[in-house]
Amino acid sequence: MTLDVTALQFGISLVPATERLDRIRELARTADEAALDLVGIQDHPYQRHFLDTWSLMATLLAETERVSFFTDVANLPLRPPAVMAKAAATLDVLSDGRFELGLGAGGLPDVIAGFGGPRRTPGESVEALDEAIDVIRLLWSEERSVSFEGKHYRLDDARPGPRPAHPIEIWVGAFKPRMMRLVGRKADGWLPSLGVLTRDELRAGNERIDAAAEETGRDPGSIRRIINMQGLIGDGPAPSRAELPVGYLAGEPLAGPADWWVETLAGFVDDGFDTLVFWPVDPRPGQVELLANEVVPHLRRSG
Repeated sequence: MTLDVTALQFGISLVPATERLDRIRELARTADEAALDLVGIQDHPYQRHFLDTWSLMATLLAETERVSFFTDVANLPLRPPAVMAKAAATLDVLSDGRFELGLGAGGLPDVIAGFGGPRRTPGESVEALDEAIDVIRLLWSEERSVSFEGKHYRLDDARPGPRPAHPIEIWVGAFKPRMMRLVGRKADGWLPSLGVLTRDELRAGNERIDAAAEETGRDPGSIRRIINMQGLIGDGPAPSRAELPVGYLAGEPLAGPADWWVETLAGFVDDGFDTLVFWPVDPRPGQVELLANEVVPHLRRSG
């Protein structure tokens, strides 16, 4: 695959922990001032220690000027796609085009059902996400009214609006083959996480998405590839997975000095990823500044 989406992009992802609200706001402002491209916020409405992701993003967008935000990823079973489309378009309008939609099928079916959401089989989850992409795009369209009849979602003479301020991309959090094929057929980007998938599985996922795109006549290079990875920039050891609070990824965090991160992230670019999202396990502004000042410039020059 030849990457031709755009130049490399870099960002951070934040855990929306209620007790860290001041720190979250500080990190978002630091990312904005440091000219990073993206800030992601994960979306787990059933987690009692977390703020609501969409409300938090509205606040952070109002407190920043340049950086874009994305859901990492939005929990589809608990957020109806028609309402999600309106919320996403609204955030985009309010921020002059600084919102992208990361979308997930919901990986914790028992917890989702316990919070009032539908209990879906893996196959039904893929079907629902497939339909949701269509519903969302219809409600971002210029059509005067739209209808849709699916197994999980329907629209009947629904009125789109507001229009997003820019063409919002839909990035799908996919970890299994069927969902990856959906990315290749329909999504604007793939949003996996190192730790949930191994390096070899990530490479295989890119190949599977490329094949699905080509089968449907799409250019694989038009599909953005975003990778989440958690870690520590510096000489000290990172906390073990068991020491991290709720909200961090499976697998052990990466750790190393800035030059090690440059080499490591360059390897992921070689694997086909064009958007690199760092989850700081030491959520302090200094980590964001190290990423922006000591890592990203080297990668931008080489990319």
